[in-house]
Amino acid sequence: MEPYRIKVVEPIPVTTRAQRERALRRVHYNLFGLRADEVTIDLLTDSGTGALSAAQWAAGMAGDESYAGSRSFYHFRDVVRDLTSYPCVLPVHQGRAAERILFSALLTPGRLTLSNTHFDTTRANVELTGCQTADLPCPQARDLDSDEPFKGNIDLHRLEAALRGPDASRIALVIMTLTNNGEAGQPVSMDNLARAASLCREHAVPLFLDAARFAENAWLVTQHEAAYRDMSPRQVAEQAFRMADGCMMSAKKDGIAHIGGLLGLRDRSLAERCELLLIATEGFPTYGGLAGRDLDMVAQGLTEVTEPGYLRARADAARHLARLTREAGIDIVEPPGLHALYLNAGRLLPHIAAHRFPGHALACQLYLEGGIRSVELGSLYLGSEDETGAPVRAAPYELVRLALPRRAYGLGHLNHVGEVLAATVKNKERIPGYRLVEQPPLLRHFRCKLEPVSD
Repeated sequence: MEPYRIKVVEPIPVTTRAQRERALRRVHYNLFGLRADEVTIDLLTDSGTGALSAAQWAAGMAGDESYAGSRSFYHFRDVVRDLTSYPCVLPVHQGRAAERILFSALLTPGRLTLSNTHFDTTRANVELTGCQTADLPCPQARDLDSDEPFKGNIDLHRLEAALRGPDASRIALVIMTLTNNGEAGQPVSMDNLARAASLCREHAVPLFLDAARFAENAWLVTQHEAAYRDMSPRQVAEQAFRMADGCMMSAKKDGIAHIGGLLGLRDRSLAERCELLLIATEGFPTYGGLAGRDLDMVAQGLTEVTEPGYLRARADAARHLARLTREAGIDIVEPPGLHALYLNAGRLLPHIAAHRFPGHALACQLYLEGGIRSVELGSLYLGSEDETGAPVRAAPYELVRLALPRRAYGLGHLNHVGEVLAATVKNKERIPGYRLVEQPPLLRHFRCKLEPVSD
């Protein structure tokens, strides 16, 4: 059972098929455009969508809204320092602000960043500085069906080759994403992180963590890495942070908050440069674009998120939905993590070509069938086409992510999702592909327009 009881409830919108059809046409078949009151179960993201605890609400009521020197900041700073060991802590309004500030201070045009996998905003913020990215996922990540527990690892052989290779002088930093959201939310082992950190130190390249889901990664380490089975998730997380030179974190995930993030740094000189950018673009260093109440809520969330009971319940919910998904006849990326399930849309819909976006097609159908909003992670997200719509680059996999908001949905909600998945499979041959009608030049999946096609 969930290790909490429900104290506040919110009505869920229940719509008809006809209403959902009209809504999808109105937003040009882009699920990001839907209004929240048109969605029954919202699995679009786990970012900022969780339920706050009573302790978090109470902490928020005590928030200090002083512009400078807020006591909420010093509480926040002390909690983050205790968790991460980083002496320099800068609050920001969310994770992508931490990325922008760090990359603006650290990168110069023509440099290169390496990662187990850059997430979409991370990649965009690197490219906006005139730099390039390279993803080095481990070979095990290619087998979507295996039970290998640490598919989020970086490929250490390729990392070492890059650090010793002809482009070594261009490498500005290495980013380890915990868990690896770009690789289906799979975790990174402590052994892999330690080896990557050793290589980075050997070649004097800074290592940063994208730590949005640090607690979930720590939980999976305690479950699957023998050397850490007798440690608590908090102890594992503390050790992970100590291996790196700093971190970027969206507190909207494992801070269990609606807004907020942070940049943690060891290098005081780099911190000073980042602080100047923070003041110019986010706010004074003791609030960083956040209200004092937000800082206190994040601080409380960071203390709650590593509790074993909470993480165990989250893992149980993911496993339950994974079982329902398999029973419906849909393969997922195995093994299931904690923050999301990733449906193998390419395998379910072989009649839809990659440039007709099978992942997006499945996501649209889940909404039409039962009001479930999800997101495609396939060729719409990673691919490209020429001016005629012909494929130029396809994604390696055609996936749909069902993200699980923290403490927001219970067993009945997940059972509804299972029923909708089963209904969708029954008519899978009738699901159409989609073509792009209009797209922006960057992060197109957020704002593009599409229409269904029959070919």
